[in-house]
This record gives sequence, C-alpha cells and structure tokens, in this order.
Amino acid sequence: MKRALLWVGMLGAMITVLAVPVPRAAAATNAFPDQTSSGSIGLQGTISTAPPKTGATITAPGNGAVFSSLPITVSGLCPKGLLVKLFANNVFVGSVQCDSGSYTLPIDLFSGQNDLVARVYDALDQAGPDSNTVAVTFNDAQFLQFGTQILLTSIYAQRGAPPGQEINWPILLSGGTPPYAISVDWGDGTPTDLISQPGAGGFNIKHIYKTAGIYKVIVKATDKNGDNAFLQLVAVATGATQSTSGGKGSSATIRTIIIWWPCLLMIPLIVAAFWAGRRNELYVIRKQLEKSRGA
Repeated sequence: MKRALLWVGMLGAMITVLAVPVPRAAAATNAFPDQTSSGSIGLQGTISTAPPKTGATITAPGNGAVFSSLPITVSGLCPKGLLVKLFANNVFVGSVQCDSGSYTLPIDLFSGQNDLVARVYDALDQAGPDSNTVAVTFNDAQFLQFGTQILLTSIYAQRGAPPGQEINWPILLSGGTPPYAISVDWGDGTPTDLISQPGAGGFNIKHIYKTAGIYKVIVKATDKNGDNAFLQLVAVATGATQSTSGGKGSSATIRTIIIWWPCLLMIPLIVAAFWAGRRNELYVIRKQLEKSRGA
C-alpha cells in the first residue's frame, strides 16, 4: 500500500510540472484577469501580436508650405482604433486617437525647416509604417526678436489609469524665457489646471478621471515674453495603459486555459498503481502466514 501511495504522489508531481506557460495573442488593454478555476490545471503565457501593417498619411499641409504663426494643423488618413503620433525632425510634437479613419492634429514647429512624419501605434505600442514625409518651414519673427523658441514635449504620447486613480504625466519644457505659465485642459470638462514653472526642465501634470473614456489633453506654456508652446496628448481612462512617444513597449493580457487530459491520463495509472499495491500487500500477508505455520 505504501508503494501505491508513492506512485500516486509521483504522478501528482508529474502533472504539476505540466503547468508551463503557453503563448496567447495579447489584447488591447492592460488588464490581467484571474480566470483560474479552483482545482483546475491551466497553462498561461503572453506574446505580442504583429505590429500594424498600414500606416498613416499626411495630406495637409502640403510639402514646401511656409508658416509664420503657431500652432499649425496637420491632417491625414489613419487606420481606425490606433494612436497617431506626429514627429517634427524626429521629435514628438503631438498625438491623437484615430476614431474615424482620419485625424486632425494641431502641433508646434521648430524655427526653420521641419520634416513631419506620422506614425501609428497599437495598444502594445508597436509602430506601423512611417507616413510620407512632409517638409514645411516656420519663419519665427518672435524667435528672432526674443531668443530661443519655447517647446513642449513628453516621452509619453498616451497615458492612462482606471477611473478614480491618478494619472501622473511627465512633461519637458525647453527654450523661451522663464518664468512660465502652464495650462492643462484634460478634456473632461473639469477646470483647466494652472501651473507656475520657474525654469525650463521637466515637470509633472496630474489628473483623476471620474468616468471611462479616451480624452484629448492640451498642454500650453507661455514664457515671460509671451511666446507660446502647444502640445496635444491622449489620455485613456479605461485601464492602466501607457505609451511612450517613440519607443516600443509591451503590455498584454494573461489567459488561463483549462486542460483536462492530464486528469484523464491519471485514471488508468491510479488504477494500475492501486492494483500493484494491493498485490504487493497480499504477497506480504501470504509470506507472514507461511512463516507462522513453519514456526
């Protein structure tokens, strides 16, 4: 009987070892639901989906356009459901969610020539193909008068948290003449946040959304001389998500798959182990009876 119990224990250990990760295509949110049933045996794991195959386009402004005031408006086509990030001279200058197959995005420019490129990103922050490159020029008379141009950017084009939890968003301010006045419109109808920034560098903006949704966030900065900077971002209040402005990150759901074949496989093995243990027990009893008769 002891040998039978030992066999059963060894089989249980073997089945436990079978619980190893298997891949599953990641979903569009950063949720990690617990789908494990009590007493079940499951396999789980994560892999990334393929990046977007179709990119955005820039249809306006036209190549060679010249501007003397900011912000300008960039528009084009994009795959539905993806995030569009716009770059000027490889610097992130704004983002917008593609909801209807097209986008419109106000952005700032650098003084002089700007090479504009739009990129789409999925929920895993995987980039699609680059758009066509559009070269435009910004003639900044105010920059020539006062000095360095003021600029806002961030390492995050999109950031999020569940409703009721705080979003903490790092912003980088450069150029201009300090001090600066910062305003943040979070797109949910709440009063605009006003921030005083004594000098250039990094600072954080914070907000708590009450209801789920995708929100357009507009950050503006004004320096001592009245020069302005503009940055549009996308906030998500449906889950803990974040998207860097240029890098590639990953986030995925975990799926638990319930498998029953190891349990079915155990049944004949348990019966065989019980039979072998029972036979061994009878053999031991027979030997003891023979010894008793011989005595």
